Parts: sequence; structure tokens; C-alpha cells
Amino acid sequence: MCAALARGKSEIACPLDSDDTRASLAVLRMVGIQVRRRGDSWQVTGGQFHQPSGDLFCGESAATLRFMTAMSSLIPGSCRLVAGPGLSKRPIKPLVQALRQLGVNCSCSERGEGPPVVVNGGALRGGVVELPGDISSQFISALLLIAPFAGEGIRVRVSTPLESKPFVLMTLDCLREFGVNVEGQAEHSGGLSVSKQAYKPIKYQVEGDWSSASYFLALGALCGHIEVENLNLESLQGDKMILVFLTDMGASVALHKNSVEVRKSKLKAIKADLSDCIDLLPTMAVLAAGADGASEFTGIDRARIKESNRVAALGEGLRRMGIKVTEEKNRLTIFGGKPKGSVIDVRDDHRIAMAFGILGSVAGETVINDAGCVSKTFPQFWDAMKGVGGKVRIDGR
Repeated sequence: MCAALARGKSEIACPLDSDDTRASLAVLRMVGIQVRRRGDSWQVTGGQFHQPSGDLFCGESAATLRFMTAMSSLIPGSCRLVAGPGLSKRPIKPLVQALRQLGVNCSCSERGEGPPVVVNGGALRGGVVELPGDISSQFISALLLIAPFAGEGIRVRVSTPLESKPFVLMTLDCLREFGVNVEGQAEHSGGLSVSKQAYKPIKYQVEGDWSSASYFLALGALCGHIEVENLNLESLQGDKMILVFLTDMGASVALHKNSVEVRKSKLKAIKADLSDCIDLLPTMAVLAAGADGASEFTGIDRARIKESNRVAALGEGLRRMGIKVTEEKNRLTIFGGKPKGSVIDVRDDHRIAMAFGILGSVAGETVINDAGCVSKTFPQFWDAMKGVGGKVRIDGR
């Protein structure tokens, strides 16, 4: 998205090729951005937008929908953004309301809080905007992306405690890489301020993904020796917290220059607040299932509005495997034991599928329905499982 906003040619090195990023590429191309794949990089020619000839289909990618909703305010004419069935149930209304505060003519579905979204571009006045910080950090990131184009600049304030703060910090870091300066702090009363300025085209190196790595680090703690490479130990990614959680649970963890080793260990229960790393909930849930004692996870309410209701999906799957689970509004308690193989309905949620794939390695014969949903963010997941010795059969193969 930053490369699309920068006038000129940028290079994105080592990009993730998945359903979500392909959705982003597709909508960017529809509004005039050129993207060419060359080897292990994407070359993006940005800075010139035009009105799309049809709907912008964002698939099931929430980041694509939310970022493009904001960016559509910069595109002449009208953009209509639509989504797949799962994403159509997820909230977009707070972002639409925030854009209206900035002078943008836009609307979302009258039946609920999600898409379709219609944005009439060309009227981003700017000013002070206030929105909640406890629904999705992507709303804040979306406004920061377009802030440099507002005539008055933009100051973003959050009206509720900010959760998933590391994602906002990652956005700020990416903006700085592309030459955009942001002042202030999201959690302070003054908020974040961005004056009118220009993006600069650059070569951007994409880090290894701690979210995807967490499943294999958990696999090492539960089943055997695993080393995961291409990890930045100085990363701003919130899911790097998996290292702290594993250590607190008694796992054997060794850090190297750009890799992490984990060995099978006797795990103990943990109490953890996942407010800033909510995507780790499925990974932590399966670790807790194999640990001694009762683990408690708080800050989990937002997990109910992800690709699935992850709190309910985890509870159902763990109970099927013989693990006791109790659920409260913002707390999940998992009583560790000896999980047994079962048939798991992952509700078309990539993170639920990967987490139960890991737990299936402990429990034995386990069937993961809709296993192909991992293509959303990690298309090679099952192949990677095979690569470290996992016994995986897909549709009988």
C-alpha cells in the first residue's frame, strides 16, 4: 500500500504470496497501480490512481478492505468495495465514520457494520479524527496511510484503550521507511499527527513472519527439536511475544542471530494478556492443552470478530480432543491434559487450522476440515509440516 502511494517505482523484496496479498494486488491494479513480479520481489509503480471499472473485491483480507477503504478517498470518482462472506460480517463502520469526520463522502452496509463500502474520493479535508482503539488497529493504520495527502494534515486520536499496539508501531515504521514523518504517540491525548508530505519510492525488505513462525515454535515445544530461520529478533511484530510465553511455560528456547531453536519440554500453565498479540491465541491455546495445570488468557474478546469466533472455535475443538475449557467474556481458561485425536471443524479460519494441525501432531489421528483455508496467509503450511517430519495426508493423499 505504501509503494502504491509513492510516485515512482518501489521494490518489495521477499513478499508473502498468499490469498490476502493477492487480494491487495488485485484491487491496486484495478485502480491503476502497476505490479510486476520479478524473481523473489514485486516491483510496484505507484502514485497514479484512476477510478476502477468495477467493484473492488477484497476477498477475505481485512487489511485489504480497511486500507483500501481509506485509500479510495484519494481516488477520483466512486469506489465500491465488496468482500467474501466471512469478511462481510466483520466491522468497517468505525473507519467509515472516521473518514466522514475528515470530509470524505462514504457509507457502508445499512444491514450491519461491514461491507459493501462506497467511497466518493477527492474530498479528504483532514483535521482531527477520533475513533476506538479496541476494535481493530487496522482502522488507525488505514488513516495513517492517507494522512500525508490531507490538505490540513490529520491528527488521529483513540477514544478507547489501544489494543494490538505493535501493529500501529509497525505501520509507523513502514511509513518512516517510505519517507513519511509521524509525530506523537497513539496512546497520548495529543494522538498521532501527520502533516502534508510525499511518500518516496524505496526498496523494502519484508521480515519473516512471527505469526506463522509461532506454530512451528509451538510444535518444537510439544513434539521435538525445531529451528525456525529468517526471524528478526529486534522485530516490532507483536507476535514475537511467543518467545516470552514459551520461556514462561518452561520450554527450552535458544536464540541465534536470525533463528530460534525450541526443544520438547515439560510445559507448565501460564497466565497471559493477549491484548497486543491477539493472533497468538490459537497457538497459545494448543500449548496450554499440552501443559500441566490451568492456563488463563485475557484480552481475548476481539478474537470473536476475526475470520471466525476464535474463542468459540478453540473451545469446541479442544473439548472434542478431551481438553476442559471454560470461557468468559474476556478470559479463556484451558486445563492441560492429554489431547486425543478427533475431527476438528476449523470454521474456514486459517489460524484455527494451523493450531489444531500442531495439536494433532501430539494427539495422533486428527482430521482438519477445510484444511486448505491456510492459503489465506501460509499456503505452504502443510508442506512445511511434512518437511519437519509431520505425517500429513490431504484428502487421502
